[in-house]
Amino acid sequence: MRKTIFITLCALSINGLWAQELPKWAKKAKKAVFSVITYNADNKILNTGNGFYIDSEGTGVSDYSLFKGAHRAVVVTADGKELPVTLILGANDMYDVVRFKTETTKKQESLATAATPGKENDKVYVMPYSTQSSVKGTAGTIQKIDSIGKNSFYYTLSMKTGVKDVNCPLMNENGEVIGLIQRNSGSEDEKSYALGINYAKSLSINALSGSDATLKSIKIKKGLPEDESQALVFLYMMSSQLEDEEYLSILNDFINMYPKNMEGYLRRATYYMGKNSEEHINAVEDDLKKTVEVAENKAEAHYGIAKLIYNYSISNAKKLEKADWTLNRALDEINQALSEAGEGLYYQIQGDIYFAMKDYSNAATAYENVCKTPLASAAAFYSAAKAKELVEGTDKKEVIALMDSAVARYNAPYGKDAAPYLFERARIKSDAKMYREAVLDYNAFYDAMLGQVSAEFYVIRQQAEMQCRMYQQAINDINKAVELEPKNAAYLTEKGGVHIRLNQTDEAIAALEKAISLDPKSADAYRMLGYCQVKGKDKKKGLENLNKAKELGDTVAEELIKKYAK
Repeated sequence: MRKTIFITLCALSINGLWAQELPKWAKKAKKAVFSVITYNADNKILNTGNGFYIDSEGTGVSDYSLFKGAHRAVVVTADGKELPVTLILGANDMYDVVRFKTETTKKQESLATAATPGKENDKVYVMPYSTQSSVKGTAGTIQKIDSIGKNSFYYTLSMKTGVKDVNCPLMNENGEVIGLIQRNSGSEDEKSYALGINYAKSLSINALSGSDATLKSIKIKKGLPEDESQALVFLYMMSSQLEDEEYLSILNDFINMYPKNMEGYLRRATYYMGKNSEEHINAVEDDLKKTVEVAENKAEAHYGIAKLIYNYSISNAKKLEKADWTLNRALDEINQALSEAGEGLYYQIQGDIYFAMKDYSNAATAYENVCKTPLASAAAFYSAAKAKELVEGTDKKEVIALMDSAVARYNAPYGKDAAPYLFERARIKSDAKMYREAVLDYNAFYDAMLGQVSAEFYVIRQQAEMQCRMYQQAINDINKAVELEPKNAAYLTEKGGVHIRLNQTDEAIAALEKAISLDPKSADAYRMLGYCQVKGKDKKKGLENLNKAKELGDTVAEELIKKYAK
């Protein structure tokens, strides 16, 4: 019994060495230490713990594990005020630390950060959360210091701390914070550990934080990156990840943080326009007006508005009658941009607007203007060619010349990037009756695709080959198409037509009969089969098939019946 009492008294004596009245600076500093309460989705308490303020604007630090899974959190200050956590500013699960912002009613009492880190054998104090007038804390010394990054340290301390000390500030003798206490591996551990305050202060949100699993596990609203360009990228990333109300909230935050950045207003206008609701028309117009008003580059502002209205106009089948979000307005906006700067992007959207308006002549001119800028590309030349092709009376050679420029952006041997332009040039050449040149482009397309082409490609190339009397190549191609899609009646009918032109009657009849077995309503197949038969040895059956084609609406079959029924 005496032995037990002796051990207990010794333990109390040891604890007395750690716990003591803190220096005079503690009376003021304790106002920066708070209690943290986090809540789950059902508004039930999830965790409780400690933390402290590191600046007068309401920025605090605590342990991440308190906030994991939290949908809401509050801090309770030393004088009993309950303040909600408004933003998460950064988190790290490895060192179990989180930085956040709370609501404040006035300049918040905070702890001054030590200008220099602690040194081995320095005396240090743990200042707990307290609502009492006097503050008793724990004292000890720094036993070991480990570097964990640029000006960031991890301290091993000669002192014993408990659960209630976790995330309380570690102070030096001058009353400056050097770290925050971390959880011990066991309650009887005579050593304690602290994360350097500079590491906690460095936690931040960056452009890619939206996909950070640690941050995503906290359901409380996240702050914006403190760098303006990073914040813009973050807005873009979050537009597809957040619910509408959450995204609008960070848009408003961005505008409040950077009121002179036109992107905030333009993106909020995009958000409201996407609602396609009359109740948001005024909000859109206000933001569009503000976009131009604050923009340093007015041309860029008009370009952004033109693009926004153009996208709305072509993507919404049901448009708001009371909203002036038309192609004409988009054209006016882009023309204002072009009056200030002849940028390739501006001409591109001008061409797109004209194309949507079916003003192909002006669209072609706009796209050709793009090709005179550093933005010139195969796609730009193709756009110009496509628009010019749709202008009535255009010489096909002009269109082909533009496609030549598109293909010229690539070097032979061509890869898959060049393939679409080779195919399109082949099509245009074929339309211009330049069949042999078209076949050469189709061959180049085949090579660019490494032979990975569809059955339809073989049919299209075969048609050009037939026109320039490349008969064996045509037969090979139509046979390949049928091999790839043996149940395609249209391809079998096409095969029958090829054999008819080459007077290969037996092959034609076999292909056409197969086509009819697959599609009994193919008028073309019946007509061609009937033609083969009346020209051959089975005139009666041939006329029957011609009549079947006529019944299915084939007018050519009717003429053949008149000719061969005699």
